[in-house]
Amino acid sequence: MNVLMTGDAVGGVWSYAMELARTLRPRGVRIMLATMGPAPSQAQWGEARRAGVELHPSTYRLEWMDEPWDDVDAAGRWLLELARQYEPAVVHLNGYAHGPLPWRSPVVVVGHSCVWSWWRAVHGCDPPGEAWRRYREATRRGLAAAAEVVAPTRAMLRALRACYGLPAGGRVIPNGRDAGRFTPGAKRPMVLAAGRLWDEAKNMRALEAVASGIDWPVCVAGDQRHPVTGELPATGVRQLGRLTPDALARQLAAASIYVLPARYEPFGLGPLEAALAGCALVLGDIDSLREVWADAALYVDPDEPGALGAALTSLIRNPARRQALAQAARTRALALSPRRMAEAYQHLYEQLAAAPARA
Repeated sequence: MNVLMTGDAVGGVWSYAMELARTLRPRGVRIMLATMGPAPSQAQWGEARRAGVELHPSTYRLEWMDEPWDDVDAAGRWLLELARQYEPAVVHLNGYAHGPLPWRSPVVVVGHSCVWSWWRAVHGCDPPGEAWRRYREATRRGLAAAAEVVAPTRAMLRALRACYGLPAGGRVIPNGRDAGRFTPGAKRPMVLAAGRLWDEAKNMRALEAVASGIDWPVCVAGDQRHPVTGELPATGVRQLGRLTPDALARQLAAASIYVLPARYEPFGLGPLEAALAGCALVLGDIDSLREVWADAALYVDPDEPGALGAALTSLIRNPARRQALAQAARTRALALSPRRMAEAYQHLYEQLAAAPARA
């Protein structure tokens, strides 16, 4: 079975695509991944080869970038040409705007995140201006055109309904990560965070505000420069920069606590990787993270830096509680396996491929 998938090399969608492709390949599913936005790095090219992915990169602007629509249209023509070339059984879109294209195959739209739900979570209001209204309409049309809509949590599926009028239905397929890639090591007195430092949803400002009052070093791994503006955020933490997957896994193996005081996180691959590596989790108190982690994490109000500092200090000073939380998180993470994710997607692909052909 051939599947044409779209994605980018910027964030978690890349890791998700690699994990899914790597697990589906022995099951007879071949992924052609068409990326837009910043080009994949050499390390990402190597990862794609090892995962058995046929990579088709482009530099078309992603639909959430500034003034993207000419590029979105051009990317649509390019994607249709790839579809004519490969005749995929299913088109798997990790974005929205290309859903209404005249595909000859059934379309799955996966809602990993979106601008409107991000903006509402971070700013408490809808995005301003005509550009974002156009984005909203493009997203609404993309969701409406899909044969099936998937989200990694019920919380994200609710957000899509609230922001774009998505009707009842859709399905939740949680993300998964290979436990063999993230194993616990000899733990050091270290607090680790991972994510884009410029993303207000990750709320690294709150971590910066309390870092100097924490007894342990606080380290942050992730992109420092904004991909559009190039701006560097202020920092009060030890910046590790963007790490390779293997380097990040080593940091997670050594860290005792992983922190993500997020205002918005539709699923969170970072906490999943950290939990597999044996870290205790301190997370933003939001619906999606509670859905994934239940009582296996410590939650803090994203708007209360004092509560974040208190939570970190309490775990630092209470090794027994820290170890119990770490074990509970790892047990929960092991259930979120790539095999479980791949089986759900393969079942969906087979269902759609067997349905009557689209006119």
